[in-house]
Amino acid sequence: MVIVLLRVVLAAAYPLLAHRASVDANNALAMVALLDLALVVLLEPLLRVRAWAWLLLALFCAGLWAMRGSDLPVVLLLGPPALFAALISWFFARSLRGGRVPVITRIAAAMEGCPPDALEPRLLRYTTRLTLAWAVLLAMLALADTALAVIAVPDGVLARLGYPPVISVSQQAWSWFANLLDYGILAVFFIGEYLLRKRWFPDPPYRNFVDFLRRMGQLGPGFWRDMFR
Repeated sequence: MVIVLLRVVLAAAYPLLAHRASVDANNALAMVALLDLALVVLLEPLLRVRAWAWLLLALFCAGLWAMRGSDLPVVLLLGPPALFAALISWFFARSLRGGRVPVITRIAAAMEGCPPDALEPRLLRYTTRLTLAWAVLLAMLALADTALAVIAVPDGVLARLGYPPVISVSQQAWSWFANLLDYGILAVFFIGEYLLRKRWFPDPPYRNFVDFLRRMGQLGPGFWRDMFR
């Protein structure tokens, strides 16, 4: 539980740090944001004192230190939003392949306390389509983040390569969308889908939204690790 809470705090801090660093073109703050992101990824093995994790963190910090005199850290912040959205989209999409169980179907079955194929047919269809919807939404966000990163000025990809984009957005506009609005869109979709599901399936295995989140958390680290295999 401590690891989960720490990871949530670090993950919540990243977009705020990245946004401020991007808007102010502050390389020192960008380095802090990148370090925060590395800690999100490596937190569990670090706390379990895994030598390889501490070695990776040391190498990462050395790389950040080597960039301290340049503006590369701010440029590197262009990548994580699109990469994060693309990876999670892939995670949902790959579960739709033959022989796999869709992500939302597995979660629903775990919360119902039954095998996935024991879910009622209507719920099975819904969870499969919802998994596809998440994959599509995240793919669209990844494409939008990438497009804005390419045409952002002054630190976007084209501007950095010396090709001023014909159509451009400010660095601030890119950051507002990629580092903040992305998460707002995902939150609205998540809550809206929950409300819709309550109308279509009025007898869920949880009492309310808070209980729903609590039960999701109670599925445990092992369940979530298995999901990524």
